[in-house]
Amino acid sequence: MHVQTVTLESERANLANWRLREAQIEAPQAGEVLIRVDHFALTANNITYGVAGDAIGYWQFFPAEAPWGRIPVWGFGEVIASTLPAVPVGERLYGYYPMSTHLVIRPENVSRGGLVDGAAHRAALPPVYNQYTRTAADPAYDPDREAEQMLYRPLFTTAFFLDDFLADNGFFDARNVILTSASSKTALGLAHLLHGNRREQCRVIGLTSERNRAFVESLGCYDHTFTYEEIPSLPRTSSVMVDMAGSGSVRAAVHGRLADELRYSCAVGATHWDAATVGQGDQDLPGPKPEMFFAPTQIQKRLAEWGQEQFNLLMAGAWQGFLEASGRWIQVETGHGIEALTATYERFLAGTADPARGYVMSLTSDG
Repeated sequence: MHVQTVTLESERANLANWRLREAQIEAPQAGEVLIRVDHFALTANNITYGVAGDAIGYWQFFPAEAPWGRIPVWGFGEVIASTLPAVPVGERLYGYYPMSTHLVIRPENVSRGGLVDGAAHRAALPPVYNQYTRTAADPAYDPDREAEQMLYRPLFTTAFFLDDFLADNGFFDARNVILTSASSKTALGLAHLLHGNRREQCRVIGLTSERNRAFVESLGCYDHTFTYEEIPSLPRTSSVMVDMAGSGSVRAAVHGRLADELRYSCAVGATHWDAATVGQGDQDLPGPKPEMFFAPTQIQKRLAEWGQEQFNLLMAGAWQGFLEASGRWIQVETGHGIEALTATYERFLAGTADPARGYVMSLTSDG
């Protein structure tokens, strides 16, 4: 068996420099399965993976020859060759993939509901990113909602635990929660949860570009919307900043405006990837030093406290509510082939991707 593969690789130090890498995969070796990657979501969060690739380890999931890297994405694939009876051909798997046509994994801890890629290079990485869900046994799986699951579920999980983290800490005694990159999908999830469940505890303020202002204001889950140019007009009230943009200039402007009124500064993403400076010069900012939020830490804490059953029930209820809301906000757009993928990738790099669209991509001929 010979399979020709195509993968998008980005230069680690300059995400705007990319290449298409072609290779040939032989039949999977003992203990391995070969997956055809049918389709995957591309969002601003994936750009964050690239920006934080060295700091957090995202480049390690799918190694490439230096100076290149493979940005992870969330998607669906189907097993097309297997050496393991427990993971047969035709098995459909949801999880972490490269932007590619195929992936070889080494399944371990195979259960009715899922499995783990036990490849040696992934052993030290966060377990939540190494798990693949077997859709045939997933009660939440809907074949007609694969696009929404890819686009929102990983980001909504981050948003859910950001909301939980902030509430768990009493919002750091702050009245306002300020979200940068307010049109990003992680910010939308967090704003939706804060607006729906924390109305008595906080007000939600969105920071966005002038181009995206009308979209953010139309959502109905932000109490106030400011453009980045309007940061000097932010109310000088006790606040928490949840920074999805990662822009050093935006972060400095908010810290400068609020100073000690900023009770907590949380770094989450880097949608402004070309201006991202998380951790660089932060010690000189007025107010609290920004701290990186890593969702798996809060996830493991709640799993231990709530137990798996309660964890699943709370997540499922919140997820269904967000799905209903997001259907009114965002239209799914599908793209097939190399040209569609690279054009969409470049839109995210340029900051021109439409926030009212969710982009689902495929490099397979029948994706």
